[in-house]
Amino acid sequence: MDLTPFFKSVLEQDRAPIVLCDLAHTIIYMNPAAVRQYAKRGGAALMGQNLMNCHSPKSAEIIERAVRWFSDDTAHNIVYEFRNDEENKDVYMVALRDEDGVLIGYYEKHEYRNRETMKLYDFSE
Repeated sequence: MDLTPFFKSVLEQDRAPIVLCDLAHTIIYMNPAAVRQYAKRGGAALMGQNLMNCHSPKSAEIIERAVRWFSDDTAHNIVYEFRNDEENKDVYMVALRDEDGVLIGYYEKHEYRNRETMKLYDFSE
């Protein structure tokens, strides 16, 4: 069974921004939340661009360091990047690996800490 459409749907439905990059730092995918989050920087037009063009030299150096750390050991898979108090979220950089554990890229993970406001099992439109 091809699980690709299932995995893509998980990414597409996530309310947090997800930006996937390959090891050359090319943005290969942005979910709809990321397209909205980065609309002022180009939104969907950022796909195919180099992530480093969106970062300061200091940030680029930190990203490179994280990628090297991910490469050092298959147990190295997540790094805490920063806390955004304004949006009440923590942000992480996460390794992407193939089925053999080889590093193939990375993504930024946003974890919001706000209490859910959606009603339980509210099926109304």
